[in-house]
Amino acid sequence: MKAYLILEDGTVFTGTSIGSQREVISEIVFNTSMTGYLEVLTDPSYAGQAVVMTYPLIGNYGICHEDMESAKPWPDGYIVRELSRIPSNFRSEDTIQNFLKEHDIPGISGIDTRALTKILREKGTMNGMITTKEYTDLSEPTERMKEYSVTGVVLKTSTKEKYVLPGHSEAPGGSFPGAGKKVALMDYGAKKNIARSLNSLGCEVTVYPADTPAEEVLAACPDGIMLSNGPGDPKENTAIIEEIKKLYASDVPIFAICLGHQLMALANGMDTYKLKYGHRGGNHPVKDLETGRVYISSQNHGYVVDMEKVNPEIAVPAFVNVNDGTNEGLKYVGKNIFTVQYHPEACPGPLDSGYLFDRFLKMMEVKN
Repeated sequence: MKAYLILEDGTVFTGTSIGSQREVISEIVFNTSMTGYLEVLTDPSYAGQAVVMTYPLIGNYGICHEDMESAKPWPDGYIVRELSRIPSNFRSEDTIQNFLKEHDIPGISGIDTRALTKILREKGTMNGMITTKEYTDLSEPTERMKEYSVTGVVLKTSTKEKYVLPGHSEAPGGSFPGAGKKVALMDYGAKKNIARSLNSLGCEVTVYPADTPAEEVLAACPDGIMLSNGPGDPKENTAIIEEIKKLYASDVPIFAICLGHQLMALANGMDTYKLKYGHRGGNHPVKDLETGRVYISSQNHGYVVDMEKVNPEIAVPAFVNVNDGTNEGLKYVGKNIFTVQYHPEACPGPLDSGYLFDRFLKMMEVKN
């Protein structure tokens, strides 16, 4: 069946409907990863957005449910150049077409994703509509698109109940480095691999809903607190920011990723702004300002901390994006707190930044 992608600037792409055939309006963003489409589909940070995959062939290794980063996919829509009809992979359990249909996610294939990405880079991220209906007059759908905004997505994606992932105490070759450490993970739309990465180091991880009061978290006496990634505009989360102020005031070591990094900055009087088209993919270079070393990172965000509003008495830049010079991390002065804009837990990769979890462990050891 024919499908149409209509952008709010009036551009129309014609392709083939994949997944659900319902009509959807969403923010259109692009991801440059060459692999890991299932991890992208199940990353809660895409809630409220439709994802364009710039790599031309998607679905060739099928769906392996073990690789999902949350219990369900979160994007509103999915946009690809070519969808593999027959996956080839011994781990494959399903096709991406069935996966999209099962979760009622509309998509479109067969369009020029290179041309679409160039539009989004030149004009900036914009809203769009995926539909199987052919509109002769675009004024009505364009009006609806312009009214759309991504709101309320942090609480939508966060866990509704607190749960605990027990840590490991002994490995075949000796003790786990994080054995006995208790980490409170604030779930603002967390990918599974954040908790999994801490678990693999031996930490017991307690995952808290996004709106959990700071008093409850601190009463459990965690050795460290992790602020997770998540979707949407960080400034919308005013109640959460107030709780983070209380976590900051404690002496508990804190490590924050992506949205958590932005929320910690806002809690300390800094500012954030929306990028023209964001950073989404597995090939973004970031420079460690302390060592001068450059790492290739996995990223998924549309907002960044404004480096001009960083108070050097509170925090100093720790990482910078090599491509555009935007902030990629902060180290807080006189505090056991550091935050990064990118994803050290990867999934999809690369794994260059996994050492940051070891740094977090050392912070907890020093504190104890």
